[in-house]
Amino acid sequence: MDFSLTDIELAHPLWLLLLPLPLLIHYFLPGYKTKQKAIKVPYLSQLIKGLDLKTQDDTSLLKPSRWQKVLLCIAWCFMVFALTKPTILGEPQIREKIGRDVMVVVDLSGSMAEKDFKALDGKSISRLDAVKKVLAEFSQHRKGDRLGLILFGDAAFVQTPFTSDHQVWLSLLNETQVGMAGQSTHLGDAIGLTIKRFELHADKDNAPREKVAIVLTDGNDTNSVVPPLEAAKIAKAKGVRIHMIAVGDPLTVGEQALDMDIIDKVASLSGGKAFTALNRDELVDVYNAINKLEPQRYQSTTYRPKQSIHHYVIISLLVIYLLMFGRQFILSWRNKAY
Repeated sequence: MDFSLTDIELAHPLWLLLLPLPLLIHYFLPGYKTKQKAIKVPYLSQLIKGLDLKTQDDTSLLKPSRWQKVLLCIAWCFMVFALTKPTILGEPQIREKIGRDVMVVVDLSGSMAEKDFKALDGKSISRLDAVKKVLAEFSQHRKGDRLGLILFGDAAFVQTPFTSDHQVWLSLLNETQVGMAGQSTHLGDAIGLTIKRFELHADKDNAPREKVAIVLTDGNDTNSVVPPLEAAKIAKAKGVRIHMIAVGDPLTVGEQALDMDIIDKVASLSGGKAFTALNRDELVDVYNAINKLEPQRYQSTTYRPKQSIHHYVIISLLVIYLLMFGRQFILSWRNKAY
C-alpha cells in the first residue's frame, strides 16, 4: 500500500499551537539557578585585585548538552503531535445503501399458460413467458433494491428470499412453470405470505427500508384462508404497499374472470396502484409506471477507514526519555565506579 503525508489526518490540529511554547518560556522566564559550595576567604578582595581575577555569582545555571537539547526538542514535538490524535486514512471503501425491498408475487395458475401475448418477433407466447421477459427488464432498473419472489396457485410459497443478487433472482424466476403451485388462485394467501416475509426480513435487518409488493394475477381469488381485502388492510398496517397487475382481458367470464373490483380495492387499501395489461407492450408500460412510482433509492458513498496512531507516538516519546535518562544513569554509575 502506498503511503504519503496526505494519508495522515489530525483530529485536534489546534494543539500544534503549543509547539513554540518552550521557546517563549526560554526567552520570557528566567532559568532556574542552583547554589554551589564555596570557600570563604577573608582577604578575597585583595587576592582578586592583585591577581586580576574575574568573579562570578555564587549561583550557576544548569545547561543541557547539545544532544540533550536535540532530544528534548524531539520529545516535545512528539508529545504535541500525540495530543493532535493523528490517524492514518485507509484505502477507499464503498458503502452501499439499499432503499427498497421489492417482493414480486406471480400467479402460476393454469390460465397463465394462455398464449395470448406476442413476443417482439410476433410469435405468440404464454402469459407467464411474457411476464418473465418483462421482469428481466424490470430487474435491470432496480439497482440497489433487494428482490424477492413468491409464487402462488393452490398455495403460496417463497421461490426466492430477498436478495440483492438479481441474477440469482432472475434464474429462479425462469425456472418457474405453470401449474407448479396448483391450478387455482389463492390471492389472499399470497398477500398474507408476502406480509409475513417482510416481517421476518425486518427482524434480521433493522435498517429502515420501504416495503413494496408487486402482485401479478390473471384470475379471481379462490377460497383463500385470508380474504384479499383483509390481507390488504393488514399490509397497510404493516407499511407494505401493494401494486396490483391484472394480466389478460378484464371482460373474461367464468373461472378465469378477473375481479377488477377486488384488485382495485387491494391496491387502494394498501396505498398502491392497480394496472391492467392485455399484451406485452401494456405489461412493459405497467412496469415502467411502477418504476416511476417507486424510483430506486440507491446511494453509494465512498469513505476511508481511520486508524489512530497516537499511541505509537507516545511509545516513541517514552523511548526517547529512556535514552536520555538511561545514558545519564550509565554515566553517573561509571563516575561512581571510578
